[in-house]
Amino acid sequence: MPANDSPTATAFTRWRTLDIVTCAVLAVAFGVVFWAWNFVWTGLEPALAFLLPLKGILYGVWLIPAVLAPLIVRKAGAGVFTEALAAVVSALMGSFWGVLVIYQGLVQGLGGELVFAAGRYRRFGTGIAAAAGATACCAATVWDLFAYYQNLDFWAFQLPYVAFAMVSGAVIAGLGSKALVAAMLPTGVLDSFPAGRERTRI
Repeated sequence: MPANDSPTATAFTRWRTLDIVTCAVLAVAFGVVFWAWNFVWTGLEPALAFLLPLKGILYGVWLIPAVLAPLIVRKAGAGVFTEALAAVVSALMGSFWGVLVIYQGLVQGLGGELVFAAGRYRRFGTGIAAAAGATACCAATVWDLFAYYQNLDFWAFQLPYVAFAMVSGAVIAGLGSKALVAAMLPTGVLDSFPAGRERTRI
C-alpha cells in the first residue's frame, strides 16, 4: 500500500461531504456573527480610548471558526477554509473593511492551522485549542499592524495590542471553542465526527 494511502496518512486529509458541509454551515453562521461584531468593535472603541491597545481584547470572537472547525472535523485545512469563508460572508454582508477582510480571514485561518499541523492533526486538547486561538489572533493583529497601524508606536500600541489580542484568542476562540464542543457532545450531533468519540471522556 502506498504511504500516502495509509489510514494514518489519509485520516486528516480525506474530506467527506459531511465535513465540507459542516465547515460551510459554521462559516455562514459565523460570517453573520463577524458582521454583527464589527459594530460591537467600532461601538466600544470610544470606551477603550483610555488605553487604545486594549481593544485587542475583543478580537477573539473573530477567530472562533479557525479553532472550532478543526476541533470538530479534524481535517487539514478546516481552520483556513472555515475562517476564510466566514470572512467572505462578512464581506458580502457589508464589512467596514471591505474586501481586505477576505485576505485577513485567510491569514487568521492559517495562524490557527499551524498549531494543529504542528500536532499532526492528532492533538485536540485544551492546550492546543488555546494555542491555536492565540496564534490565529497573533497572525490577525500582525496583519492589522501592516494594514492599518504602521505609524503607531511599537511599545505604546503595537506590542500590547497583539498581546491583548492573543489573550483574547486563547480564551474566547481557544477555550470558548473547546467549551462549545464539550457542550455539543452530549447531544450526539458530533457522533459522525472524530470529536464525537470523546463523548464518554468529557
